[in-house]
Amino acid sequence: MRTLKRMVLAATLTAAMLPSMAFAEGEKVMTVPGFADFLAADGLTVWATNKGKVEHWSRDGKLGEVLMTHPCGAMAIEHGSLWVADCQEGTLNRIDIATSKLIASIPTGIANPQGELNVVAGAGSIWVASDAKGVVSRVDPATNSVIASIPVDPGTWYMAFGFGSVWAVSASQQTLQRIDPATNSVVGKTPLGKEPGFLAAGAGGVWVQEQADGTVARVDPDSGKVTGRVKVGDNLKWGDIDVGHNKVWLRTTDDQVFVVIKGLKIEERVGKAAGSGALRFTDYGLWTTAHDEHTLTWWPPAVLMAKP
Repeated sequence: MRTLKRMVLAATLTAAMLPSMAFAEGEKVMTVPGFADFLAADGLTVWATNKGKVEHWSRDGKLGEVLMTHPCGAMAIEHGSLWVADCQEGTLNRIDIATSKLIASIPTGIANPQGELNVVAGAGSIWVASDAKGVVSRVDPATNSVIASIPVDPGTWYMAFGFGSVWAVSASQQTLQRIDPATNSVVGKTPLGKEPGFLAAGAGGVWVQEQADGTVARVDPDSGKVTGRVKVGDNLKWGDIDVGHNKVWLRTTDDQVFVVIKGLKIEERVGKAAGSGALRFTDYGLWTTAHDEHTLTWWPPAVLMAKP
């Protein structure tokens, strides 16, 4: 297996591949006191959940923070706002990314108060799993109100948006459900492996962590069938997953900081194990957190370049 080389971004990269910018060689590690965890990327900057607050960071340091009772889960950026769940208050909170001000707190309910969940944006709405008994709430950013409550399998709280649909995982029922935004209903269901968790849509499929199996499953978005699996390790507890550059970027806990999957093969394993955390891909670089080590790391585009 080839090893990733820390390269300076070459001038030969096309604008379609990466923005035309100069970056320093190697990753940049920033110390973040507390418990930096879930991420939402906003161009050259990133937002991270922490204890009692959401923090805004760039590669040059901390830009600001917004106090919350208990921010939790993966966040979404849409309509000029950061959307983040509050697991103690049971709300979906809206933060203006230009001013770092909390502008709305929507009483949706939160399906998993332990914090393992996703807030996602798509089809002009914000989506959050709002009841452990099996409900996904659809929020209209124009009114900051719930406009639909969609019945789903009990234990559903992991979600992603892509291929025109909301994809929702129930770990207890071991299912991937496809929600049609046009009808606000589940229109397809796929059986999964043990303890499915975080997922991402793109790079040719819907990719789901099968945490207890240590695998990532690829689901065809048209047929809803599992079309392959990638064995990553003994387990994939917690961690995170994203897509970009036609690849899957997987944050692991017991393996490497992150693993790069292309097609159904592991292309690279990067870094040593650093406990759990999150990951988000951008054209400007990759962001990862390691809350046990109290760090936020930016990995430069050179690390993310496509390999022949």
